[in-house]
Amino acid sequence: MNMQELIKAVAELQARVTVLETELNKKRDRGPASEREMTEGDAYRVKFGDLKGMKPKEAADQLKLSYGQVYSCRGGYTFKQVKEDGSWNPDGTKKAKKEEPATQK
Repeated sequence: MNMQELIKAVAELQARVTVLETELNKKRDRGPASEREMTEGDAYRVKFGDLKGMKPKEAADQLKLSYGQVYSCRGGYTFKQVKEDGSWNPDGTKKAKKEEPATQK
């Protein structure tokens, strides 16, 4: 390579580095930052309730939680104790316990 070719190659590499740095520095939009802690009711809603079919980013936005909180819950990393056991309403509230009639002895 002669000097002109080297100068041209360096200029092309500098342009590629600039483009790559710009792409690297773009911030990923994963939704809002968390405004509060996730509750068991929220966990039920995103796993089994009315937010089950929603994308994690949309569910996070609606609940004022972070994308990571919703993603971790759905992935089973957090709130492992929240199960579909019939004790929850679709909106994430606990169902009222039915009182069993007293038995006479």
